[in-house]
Amino acid sequence: MMQLIGSFSMGLILSLLALGVLISFRILAFRDLTVEGSIALGGAVAATLLVQGWNPWLATLMAFLAGASAGTVTGILATRFQINGLLAGILVMTALYSVNLRVMGKSNLPLLKEQTVVTMAQNLSTPQAKLNFGRWEASVQDIYVMGLAVVLIGLVAGAMFAFFKTNLGLAMRATGDNEQMIRALGVDVGWMLTFGLALSNGLVALSGALLVQYQGYADVQMGLGMVVWGLASVIIGESLVGSRQIGMLLVGAVMGSVLFRLLVAIALRWGLNPNDLKLVTAVFVFGALVAPNAIEVARRKLSARMR
Repeated sequence: MMQLIGSFSMGLILSLLALGVLISFRILAFRDLTVEGSIALGGAVAATLLVQGWNPWLATLMAFLAGASAGTVTGILATRFQINGLLAGILVMTALYSVNLRVMGKSNLPLLKEQTVVTMAQNLSTPQAKLNFGRWEASVQDIYVMGLAVVLIGLVAGAMFAFFKTNLGLAMRATGDNEQMIRALGVDVGWMLTFGLALSNGLVALSGALLVQYQGYADVQMGLGMVVWGLASVIIGESLVGSRQIGMLLVGAVMGSVLFRLLVAIALRWGLNPNDLKLVTAVFVFGALVAPNAIEVARRKLSARMR
């Protein structure tokens, strides 16, 4: 039961990554690889500030702003300097590796003795407090942490839904759908793309900040493969909700992240070698990409036979 709650909490934290990827890949149609650097940047900034005694919430906010700055740089490279979007993301991602090392001062930074938003939630209960669910037993502290994650993700997703219903949000969505049309309406496409990438990478860095506080350490390699995780979450979520409405896309991204984390936890529980985790992740993503088309083909064949 504790492992299930932990996986659910981890999936919720990483759903912020999925929401960020949703903005760049789906809404803006921009293939942004800055994600792998910005999630580690968020973790590095938060961990460094926490070690220096900063308030956990303020450190988390600074991590968001740092990620937004990274996204802004990618947007400027792509729009002002006319660099290919994919290459712009790779350049920033590569540079962020050195930046993260500079921020932390070393490759790994533990937070075992620091106060974090996670320990603040855990301190609401004693370590010995347990809840029994038949044969399963769960720590009240873990449940509080999961509750904190639910509240935070709910607030972020709600704020994003409200934003994308505003004129600015609608303009951003239109930028990804039809760039020529929105430019003809007098919208600065370059500015809109840069702002969207800043928001996207800010959310990704926020996920990194919460992730290091949850796992108790920051590592310069923590961003490796995270763009695949985010894409898998978005794709799985779209398959689950079966709609392209913005509200359903947001819900689907969160659901996809949680489900994806649960699948990984189940694979590990069945004895998967942790060294094979990236391989299994790639297989899951492949399945998520292929499954919708395969289901649609099977549905059409079934409909044809019934006629």
